[in-house]
Amino acid sequence: MKHAGPAALDRLGPLLRELRAAGGLQERSHGVFYRRGRAFLHFHEDPAGLFADLRAAEGSAFERFDVTDAEGQRTLVAAVQARA
Repeated sequence: MKHAGPAALDRLGPLLRELRAAGGLQERSHGVFYRRGRAFLHFHEDPAGLFADLRAAEGSAFERFDVTDAEGQRTLVAAVQARA
């Protein structure tokens, strides 16, 4: 699964705007967010859809979220808010 390119990230425009407005995150490059100096959230594209990798609450692992549709995007935003 490759990192999301500009066209894929453009499809996530409203989600990215919401994440930028949430506070506590720094977007170091388009669609790549850091929190307290550590990679926190980034996106991938795949024939199956668009996915977000969010750093797990503990440790260095990432949890994957399907953000292809609005429901998945809402789930991601709730998880980001819970971990920020």
